[in-house]
Amino acid sequence: MSPAEKTEILFGFHSVFEAIRAKKRRFHRLLVSGKKGTARADKIIRMAQQNRIEIDTIRPDILDKMTNQGKHQGVALEVSAFPVNKGTDIIPRIQADEAPCFILVVEHLEDPHNLGALIRTALCAGVDYIMIPKDRSVRPTPTVSRSSAGAMEHAQIFLMTNTAAILKILKKENVWVAGMDADGTSSLFESDLTGNLALVIGGEHKGIRPLVKKTCDFLLSIPMTGKVNSLNASVAGAIAMYEAHRQRIKSK
Repeated sequence: MSPAEKTEILFGFHSVFEAIRAKKRRFHRLLVSGKKGTARADKIIRMAQQNRIEIDTIRPDILDKMTNQGKHQGVALEVSAFPVNKGTDIIPRIQADEAPCFILVVEHLEDPHNLGALIRTALCAGVDYIMIPKDRSVRPTPTVSRSSAGAMEHAQIFLMTNTAAILKILKKENVWVAGMDADGTSSLFESDLTGNLALVIGGEHKGIRPLVKKTCDFLLSIPMTGKVNSLNASVAGAIAMYEAHRQRIKSK
């Protein structure tokens, strides 16, 4: 390990399992506390052995401290930081894609659990790339990985320095930009989401920022019935991603 390399501790069975399976990080050591001989512990240990990862047995209280009292389920993995791409690196990717691209753009989320939920849904709903702001936003941390049940370990994530600028570049590549907004004039269920698509999900408190909203080609709203007229960011995003997924499957 290079002295300058940043490391972090992944914790929880699914995050550790998916990280080893995805092989996108460098592995330094597996930390195990609790009872060996269980099916989950044995599965992780076998995977570590197959990938020549050092295995250390440590006391539960030490693992509690190393994971900041996180729900580690008796396993953690010391790894290199999650590999992310620069925002502009997405352009050659979509130029090389034969099928229409599906991009999730996340605007300044603060809750790692919301980001984790969106990432997991994105991978299940056929999203190709995920874009998040470089600053003033949740980054792909171990907590996000655990909240995604390890799905983050397989994601292609790009960090944007300027969301509006990236969206303008995407539009030049014939990507339609659709923002989710409660006051949107286009119904989610009546809009065509089958082509090159960048779906923008706003932050928990302020939604999509005005400049980013202005950059969108159209704003989508989810029809509401009843006394409640708003949804959590991760729930709204999940509904929108699966509507796009449904349309894209149907159009093939």
